[in-house]
Amino acid sequence: MGSMSRSPSPENDVFGFDSTLVPERVNKTASTSTTSFENLLSPPLILHEDLKEGCGGQLWPAGMVLSRYMLSYHKNLRDKVVLEIGAGGGLVGLAVALGCDTNHQMLITDQEPMLALMQKNIALNGLESKVAAKIYDWGTTPPRFEKPYPDVVLAADCVYFEPAFPLLLHTLEDIIGPDTECFFCFKKRRKADMRFIRNMMKKFDVHQVDYDDCEQDQRETIWLYKVTRK
Repeated sequence: MGSMSRSPSPENDVFGFDSTLVPERVNKTASTSTTSFENLLSPPLILHEDLKEGCGGQLWPAGMVLSRYMLSYHKNLRDKVVLEIGAGGGLVGLAVALGCDTNHQMLITDQEPMLALMQKNIALNGLESKVAAKIYDWGTTPPRFEKPYPDVVLAADCVYFEPAFPLLLHTLEDIIGPDTECFFCFKKRRKADMRFIRNMMKKFDVHQVDYDDCEQDQRETIWLYKVTRK
């Protein structure tokens, strides 16, 4: 499956897990807002949020952190093939496409229920020529890239739905090549989340990223790692 960590909601996925397995978050009505990531983007990103097809349709804290990090420290992505997994509405990938130097089409992916929302947000920001949205169910054959593997993988708040953890790990093994850098950001919500990180460390080189706001983010239990192949 794809990003069952966030989308669609568990009651929509093929496993039919009870929605009580997922921590509740107050739902909000569909809305469109803008964010400049503390003046890192001009013009700002336009983002439509809609929970109709699952909780992936709203903005999540690790996505904000990863977006700010990429806009601050990785402005030059020229000649890089970039893939976002578990994109939800496409926050991180679209922020990168707007604010970083890219010359390859970026690919943002999630499960089928998120496809229309990703496409809507691409259009709202006029990024049809720079970003494509595709369905990518975790554990299935990866999308085809312009290179054997993407150069950069973006993953924000994918550690969320514990039954999907094995599929997430399998997916990372499929898409992280010898030269791929994966920026993996998540908000720790339960002990199982750290078990996933330990399992990831068995398969990959995993290093905590040091950046200006990392201590503040860690107080909010948001962690950012760079993941590369051993």
